[in-house]
Amino acid sequence: MSVNSLHIGIFGRRNTGKSTLINWLTGQEISIVSPLPGTTTDPVKKSLEIPGIGPVMLVDTAGIDDLGELGTQRIRRSQEVISTVDCALLLIAGNQFGEYEVQLIGLFREMDLPYLILHTKNDIAKIAAITQTVIRQYSSAEIIDLHAGDDSHREELVEALKRIIPETALRQTSLLGDLVKPQELLLMITPIDSEAPEGRLILPQNQAIRDALDHNCITVVLKETELPAFLSRGITPALAITDSQLFGEVARLLPEEIPLTSFSILFARQRGDFEAYLAGTHHISRLEEGDQILLLESCTHHASCDDIGRVKIPKLLQRYTGKKLHFTVVPGLSPLPANISQFALVIQCGGCMVTRRQLLNRLRPFIRAGIPVSNYGMTLAYLNGIFDRATAMLRSSRNEKGRG
Repeated sequence: MSVNSLHIGIFGRRNTGKSTLINWLTGQEISIVSPLPGTTTDPVKKSLEIPGIGPVMLVDTAGIDDLGELGTQRIRRSQEVISTVDCALLLIAGNQFGEYEVQLIGLFREMDLPYLILHTKNDIAKIAAITQTVIRQYSSAEIIDLHAGDDSHREELVEALKRIIPETALRQTSLLGDLVKPQELLLMITPIDSEAPEGRLILPQNQAIRDALDHNCITVVLKETELPAFLSRGITPALAITDSQLFGEVARLLPEEIPLTSFSILFARQRGDFEAYLAGTHHISRLEEGDQILLLESCTHHASCDDIGRVKIPKLLQRYTGKKLHFTVVPGLSPLPANISQFALVIQCGGCMVTRRQLLNRLRPFIRAGIPVSNYGMTLAYLNGIFDRATAMLRSSRNEKGRG
């Protein structure tokens, strides 16, 4: 799933034409189409390019009115998709609008998710005036009456999508563009350890290098073992970016006047709630004996003996606080624990594998509950005593934007 694609969720009752719609939009038989209700079980994803919009990820979900124990699980999976998409299409057919649709609209509203209402199969029955009147009691969303098979309706749907797509979903915020100028030298310090994939760099490092190239910067990439040799050449970079796990070592070697941050902190600003991270990280010094800490990994990977989230951060936190702390790890976009009030602190990874909306929705329940949140990189900077230094350039950039 591309994090740079617009994610569109398709929701509705069984047999309202969700799979037909996704096949029609993609021009391929992606989802199984059947007159039998409940054909779609788990969410089905398909990438495509929509002219005028760009790359899109369509997510076809199970019917919200599915039956039985398995049906309940499918409905829950469909509801979980709401927190992962940028906008939604709510399908109805045969002028059916009632409790199920009202429930979905409530969830959309709770997540501040823009959506369209599509009355499908209008070749069989067009939308009635009374249906529109009932819908307006619960929603002001645009209503489109269409037949997924009539290509004349495709342009109408695409134009309606353009009207509701959040601007932030289409605009990829730069990692480095407001921090450095063209031709400035960036120093990227990347360890090759047990967590590094064979023969390549990890995604945050790749994305940072690409962003630097996009902004015409001169980029030097080296391992931490080569840092002394580089510094001995008398070259002063405009910014040094390191893996967060190397903060202590790099901060000791790098002259104080050279700005320093990490790949994870750059992603914290691009994808997460940077203001909440800045405030929440300081709660580390207020942790108490027996506190519960939640670690959110927004990807799934094989955990190594040096795993940053599962091994290093827990060890460093307990060493720093001198307290016995308890840790829970939730990988990928798996469901959050039911009782979030048990946690004294939440620490989120950089989020390079998810969209900004997915990550913000992940953090939303904790922020609303007043639970402090931090980020892997910001936590490691704090534990190494360089939090102010590691966030200084990013805080300065934020303040300059505010004055502008």
